[in-house]
Amino acid sequence: MSLKARITEDMKSAMKAGDKDRLKVVRLMLAAVKQVEIDKRTELDDAAVLGVIGKMVKQRRDSVEQFEKGDREDLARIERAEIAVLETYLPEQLSEDELATIVDAAIMDTGAAGMRDMGKVMAQVKAKAAGRADMGAVSARIKARLSG
Repeated sequence: MSLKARITEDMKSAMKAGDKDRLKVVRLMLAAVKQVEIDKRTELDDAAVLGVIGKMVKQRRDSVEQFEKGDREDLARIERAEIAVLETYLPEQLSEDELATIVDAAIMDTGAAGMRDMGKVMAQVKAKAAGRADMGAVSARIKARLSG
């Protein structure tokens, strides 16, 4: 079953169970996927759907940060609940050790010697860790390794 079909099935089961909070998030996911499909005029595969969900998680994490700065814990709590639902559709995140191994291997494979080689290393790591790691944190890790 494709990820999009799984999300559709989860929407139906949330409707039957009367789980309004989960239903709201699942509908938002489907709407975001359909919007991207309309914009690109193509049907998304599982990898592209994961990209859309990952983007939604990132947006919500940014919102949580802003709400916490503005002393709006009530709104931050809602965003955290949405993140929890969205993350059930994402693959398991890489551990720190697994990520370090991937970064080290990419640096060795590309023969990176300094910051000018960051793009090569980042491209290789992104191919292996897409959807399973925060690419902002990965970028910071690669910068630290290449500059130090």
